[in-house]
Amino acid sequence: MKHVTHRVILKGIAILSSAVCLLTVTGVVAKADDQLTEIIKRGTLRVGVQGAFKPWSFPQTDGTMTGIEVDLAGDVAAKLGVKLEPIIITSANRIQFLEQGKVDLLIAGMYDTAERRKIVGIIEPSYWASGPTLMAKKGVIKDWKGIEGKPVCAKQGVVYNKRVEQEYKARIVAFTGNSEGKEALRSGKCVAWLYDDVGILADLELPEWADYEMPVPVLYNNPWGAAVPIDQIDKPWGVFMSGIAYRWQAAGKLLELEKAYKLKPSDWFSQQNAKHAWDKSYLGGQ
Repeated sequence: MKHVTHRVILKGIAILSSAVCLLTVTGVVAKADDQLTEIIKRGTLRVGVQGAFKPWSFPQTDGTMTGIEVDLAGDVAAKLGVKLEPIIITSANRIQFLEQGKVDLLIAGMYDTAERRKIVGIIEPSYWASGPTLMAKKGVIKDWKGIEGKPVCAKQGVVYNKRVEQEYKARIVAFTGNSEGKEALRSGKCVAWLYDDVGILADLELPEWADYEMPVPVLYNNPWGAAVPIDQIDKPWGVFMSGIAYRWQAAGKLLELEKAYKLKPSDWFSQQNAKHAWDKSYLGGQ
């Protein structure tokens, strides 16, 4: 078939997703050598999420994980009829966890980049988008040139660290976790905290960061992608996840989560919703 329209492709994905859900419920599974079958047989979906990444994934007072990405992971598990097991990863080890089979899926604030597509199966469409910016004490930084030659706290394994270091001549001081990096900023070890705008905006809503600001514009705005092992991207597990991701965009689930977690409204979500909501009759039950 030489000419397959985008509409037909999306319809096929939606139908396949619904079919997999039906097979899960009825207990009828065809292939025994793919990861989707393995997850269903196991009865548990293991999803890698960040451990301290408000409002995307963070612990509640009882230790259980919550947040936007945990909600998305729960939606996948519910569609499969299995239990969700959130597994805390870091920006530095998340890809290794996926490659080593410690998790089935990443929903972990990971940028969709060409380099990462060589080693993991990035799911389309993307489920979020953001870019790096700075959080600093009010009045300390006026523009990006203000970090030249100065220590800037950042998180290990984040793709833009090296680029900011090269282009703005900052001295990046990388930490394994967000809490450590932001505490270093508070104690004066760095002049700023380099991180995604969405994370910084969430922090600035908190009383403890009342004396801080986001003084510079966002750089390199990038989409975030969920990911499966690279050998699964064209198999039932990858195709199923693509169908789920289309549903998130088309049905407005991400817009709902944005509102539920009180994030600043993003034009990107509205655009993605309009782009993918071409015919909701193919979405089936939400």
